[in-house]
Amino acid sequence: MFVIATFESSIYIELAITALEEQGISKERILAAPLEKRKELRGLFDTIHQSDGFSLFDGPAILATCFMLLGTIYGYVLKWGPIIWGIIGAVSGLLLGFLIKMMILKKNKRGSKKISSEIVLMVRCEEQKWELVEKILWEHFALGMTKI
Repeated sequence: MFVIATFESSIYIELAITALEEQGISKERILAAPLEKRKELRGLFDTIHQSDGFSLFDGPAILATCFMLLGTIYGYVLKWGPIIWGIIGAVSGLLLGFLIKMMILKKNKRGSKKISSEIVLMVRCEEQKWELVEKILWEHFALGMTKI
């Protein structure tokens, strides 16, 4: 059976490996592999086949709708009429929304979120040692775990 767990890069992974070795699991049955972090930034635009969680159009669409509504309402009182002011409101809301979204993305350094799981630990053990291995890994702050 294989036990696979993920850890942050810290001293706890070393302590977990040492505790496993003290319980009779040999070094040949333990594999720790670090993950490489993403180096390039995420794209600004989503495609049909790929989405990364950043939506560039949600905020601008909401602001464009609100400004269009306000432009249409107050357009009855203003000189150019509700249609022109509705279009002006929609375009200005869209531009303002894009500006705000771009400032937020630039401030948050898009795509450079801290990746929490950095090391994958694989342990090959017998079925009866599963509970012991699980207990040791959870005590040493594993982020996630599965058995195969």
